[in-house]
Amino acid sequence: MIFWQIIRFALGGLAANKVRSALTMLGVLIGVASVILLLAVGNGSSVAVKNSITSLGTNSLTVSSGASFGGSRSAATTKKLTVADAKALADPTAAPDIKSVAPVVSTSATAIYGDISYTPGSILGTYPAYFETANEKIAKGDYFSADDVLNSRKVAVIGSTTATQLFNTDDPVGKTISLGGTPFTVVGVLQTKGGSTGFSDPDDVVIAPLPTVQNAFTGFSSVSQILVQATSADTTTQAQAEITQVLMGTHSLTDPTKLDFRVSNQASLLTARESTTQTFTVLLGAVAAISLLVGGIGITNIMLVTVTERTREIGIRKALGAPKAVILGQFLTESTLLSVLGAGLGVGVGLFGAHFKVVGIVPVVIPSSVLGSFAIAVAIGLFFGSYPANRAASLRPIDALRHE
Repeated sequence: MIFWQIIRFALGGLAANKVRSALTMLGVLIGVASVILLLAVGNGSSVAVKNSITSLGTNSLTVSSGASFGGSRSAATTKKLTVADAKALADPTAAPDIKSVAPVVSTSATAIYGDISYTPGSILGTYPAYFETANEKIAKGDYFSADDVLNSRKVAVIGSTTATQLFNTDDPVGKTISLGGTPFTVVGVLQTKGGSTGFSDPDDVVIAPLPTVQNAFTGFSSVSQILVQATSADTTTQAQAEITQVLMGTHSLTDPTKLDFRVSNQASLLTARESTTQTFTVLLGAVAAISLLVGGIGITNIMLVTVTERTREIGIRKALGAPKAVILGQFLTESTLLSVLGAGLGVGVGLFGAHFKVVGIVPVVIPSSVLGSFAIAVAIGLFFGSYPANRAASLRPIDALRHE
């Protein structure tokens, strides 16, 4: 009976100052919703990156220029990757565990179709082997061929995002676009891969024959990277060793600790990216947690004002025999109710907000963040409400009744 009376008195106290109570709950609401939503954004980014990397397949390797971890070769002595390196890797005698090799150059340019001007995320020049190695599937049309590469034809395969931006609902196949002033005929549209992180979209791409892109944009000196496909997932390690051995020969290297190239498999890329996104998620969670702390401080301030305003009421109740525990329980219940109601609304807002893209990322809610943020908000209500509640319960009746 006493418990329900305390609840009734607490609700009455909150209802007596509706605007004040609502503003206090708003602070807790924002804190809880921020924790849920920001952690969901961080988790969504991690999931997108993971899907993007794993979509390449478990037997894909990427060779890029630059000193390997622990390497000490200077920029002046670092040899760039070339088409000749790719041809050396494609030799089945030197690298029997390599199935296919695709050198890649990357650049950017504005694409124009009719009155529409759009800059794709990336323009790649490569060989037909790239499509299988990168797990790129055709939705419309077809890939360009080895003959297109040999004759440097101005043809291109575009991603679904690029197709939508340039052609809307029209069929792009057979139509001509201008890339940096050079006309390219669209021969195919890739299937949507998804996995956008908000900073890069794997479907926002134009892929053309390597010599064509080199002639029009990048020149023939070097390539950005070489994409390699091992014969199977089980031979990835052997293929990686063969890549290192072959490129040490073409780059005239004798010391394996001073390589001027890096070979990455999908597992190492995934580990590195997951580590980065986890740090990003923790940072977002820490920023959101500050909102919860601010909400708790707000509860303290409001409850101190409430105690001051109701000092005479407290004195009368204590004079009539109300024990300290009842007074303590009432004000502590009020602060806890503020945090519970605010946290409950915050959970609802956070879950609702997770249904929408945030900075291009589809949030993925972490169940533990919902339960954790709610529990922490309630604990904050208890903790930050304990001082005002104890102050109210400790008032002497005679001092309370004299209060003006």
